[in-house]
Amino acid sequence: MVEVRSVHKSFGSLEVLRGIDLDVRTGEVTVVLGPSGSGKSTLLRTINHLEKVDRGSISVDGTLIGYRRSGDKLYELREREVLKQRTGIGFVFQNFNLFPHLTVLENVTEAPIAALGRPREEAVAAAEKLLARVGLADKAGAYPRQLSGGQQQRVAIARALALEPKLLLFDEPTSALDPELVGEVLDVIKDLALQGTTMIVVTHEIGFAREVADTVVFMDGGLIVEQGPPAEVLDHPRHERTRALLAKVL
Repeated sequence: MVEVRSVHKSFGSLEVLRGIDLDVRTGEVTVVLGPSGSGKSTLLRTINHLEKVDRGSISVDGTLIGYRRSGDKLYELREREVLKQRTGIGFVFQNFNLFPHLTVLENVTEAPIAALGRPREEAVAAAEKLLARVGLADKAGAYPRQLSGGQQQRVAIARALALEPKLLLFDEPTSALDPELVGEVLDVIKDLALQGTTMIVVTHEIGFAREVADTVVFMDGGLIVEQGPPAEVLDHPRHERTRALLAKVL
């Protein structure tokens, strides 16, 4: 589903990604761990072209993201074409990013109507099902400010699902939440995993990685230093940096 090949990304003189190679298979959950500043969020943002890569390429479901290839050269797509590609890649942000002036239901129906041209009636019916799926059927008429952080993040997940994406990206979906609200969001993500949703999740939640991930990727200094099944990476890490970080959090 996802092929990341030799991806480099710098911000000024700071090299954030230093040659990333990653494969994510359809229906699998890849959890990305690593210390702050290791490049995890930047990697996620390059996958849906929120950040342009300096070198390398990214494909989702066989389609090159953000560029078209002509011979040996890559040409950047127009913004309109990139936006179309992004409808197939759901993104759930750390800080929810809901529209404060829209109700919960309107937040979930906005993209299918505006981006996919769905009839309003159809979009509303689908949104109501999604809100029920994330346990918020009774909050359709509420505004984001009337919800807890955990509820807002569950609305954000429903909104991402409304476009029926092939791939879901989560950028530290629980880090802005109070500890008692973390579980309700992780439960929704676990449910999506059971249903075979292809996901890449950047998180610090080691227990979640152990329980849900098919593959755990450990990043440090803009590189993938270790990857494999959770039992391998979390219980028998080979790299010193992986051992050091796990020793702090376990």
